[in-house]
Amino acid sequence: MVAQRTLRNSIQGAGIGLHSGEKVAITLHPAPEDTGIIFRRADLPECPEIPAWVDNVVDTTLCTTLGVNGIRVATVEHLMAAFAGLGIDNAYIDLAGAEVPIMDGSAAPFVFLLQCAGVREMEAAKRFIRIKKRVEASDEDRWVSFEPCDCLRIQFAIDFDHPLIRDNGEVSVDFSETAFTREVSRARTFGFYRDVEWLQEQGAALGGNLDNAVVVDDHRVLNEEGLRYHDEFVRHKVLDSIGDLYLLGHPVLGLFRGHKSGHALNNRLLRAVMADSEAWEYVERDDSAIEPSPFPDPLPSY
Repeated sequence: MVAQRTLRNSIQGAGIGLHSGEKVAITLHPAPEDTGIIFRRADLPECPEIPAWVDNVVDTTLCTTLGVNGIRVATVEHLMAAFAGLGIDNAYIDLAGAEVPIMDGSAAPFVFLLQCAGVREMEAAKRFIRIKKRVEASDEDRWVSFEPCDCLRIQFAIDFDHPLIRDNGEVSVDFSETAFTREVSRARTFGFYRDVEWLQEQGAALGGNLDNAVVVDDHRVLNEEGLRYHDEFVRHKVLDSIGDLYLLGHPVLGLFRGHKSGHALNNRLLRAVMADSEAWEYVERDDSAIEPSPFPDPLPSY
């Protein structure tokens, strides 16, 4: 049996929201079996809960935002990717604000927090969602799909007319063989310098800077340290997808393909899967190799 996991201890952190620019404290707590991932707005009366579930996605503009009864939590995808990567099924996240802090723009700081808190196996069996047939969603030349597979595999392609991205816009990651911490977790969100002013005029990216995003002009990376991976841009899209897919509430056994997609199409695909009872099934497996990632390696320094 592959066991469910939660945190061994609670742990705190803090940072700023990428889009709001506001400082926010975050505390991660253990949770009982079969709880799932639950966000709690600790800054509001009665600490309202927002389960991390596909049907609770209320906005996909520039990030994935969850909401229940008008209460929202934005930019959840990087933290969700860290939970998925470490195979954590149950946790409470207390936020003193409406947006998960962006940290360094990747999932690596969240992985570090989770590893510091420790991961504890539980007595209940982990349930997986096994994809049984092809399901897809598209929007003009952008598309995403799921196909049957015995583990989680992700193939992603992006297409930007930029010299640093043009030849490094495709990646394939097999999580039965590749450690998320080493291959994906450190990939940062990215943007183009020419778009920064417009985004901030729209009330977005108010907390963005070179410490929490890769910024490129027409020819080069503006961050002094450069890139963490030669193909960091597409690897970050994989990271985003992992976080979005975990909103199904369980690890996925399937091949996910994305072409120029983002949070909106990812969510459409998840809803299409859930709407088709013949497309998926719950399974319990006794082979730990099919977990999203075994993570034998410590988090690399960065």
